Amino acid sequence: MTTLTNTDSKFLAEAFSQAKLGYDEGGVPVGAVMIKNGRLLASGRNRRVQEDDPVLHGETDCLRQAGLQESYDDIVMYTTLSPCMMCTGAILKFGIKRIVVGEDHNFKGNIDFLRKNGVEVILADDKECRHLMGKFIRERPDVWFEDIAGREDIPTT
Repeated sequence: MTTLTNTDSKFLAEAFSQAKLGYDEGGVPVGAVMIKNGRLLASGRNRRVQEDDPVLHGETDCLRQAGLQESYDDIVMYTTLSPCMMCTGAILKFGIKRIVVGEDHNFKGNIDFLRKNGVEVILADDKECRHLMGKFIRERPDVWFEDIAGREDIPTT
């Protein structure tokens, strides 16, 4: 299994900054960035609450901010939380081949599914990502369970 590099840590911190912005705005604290050839291409955050848009998750917002790309082969996505099925589908649809995930304790997401479909997934198990999402879930369980379509069977910490 591939380990987290210093570059990965740097860009995961950028994604965390987006998650923190979302939290400070009253939204779900999931942030994402896309990197192409070692440079920041786009950043985004879950803005469902802020924009009243049910599909504006961190990863989909980041994809929107990046705009159309000729190819996604050289893009790495960093996200603070394991992707939901909608975001997993977008990652697969556009052919993103590598993602770095901050944590999967608060939401297991679809890491195994991504791996089975050829995506290299690095799980950072980042304490800051885990803490911020856990704090949000405790403070705003109504918004959290709405965001994950009321699936209260999903383990949270």
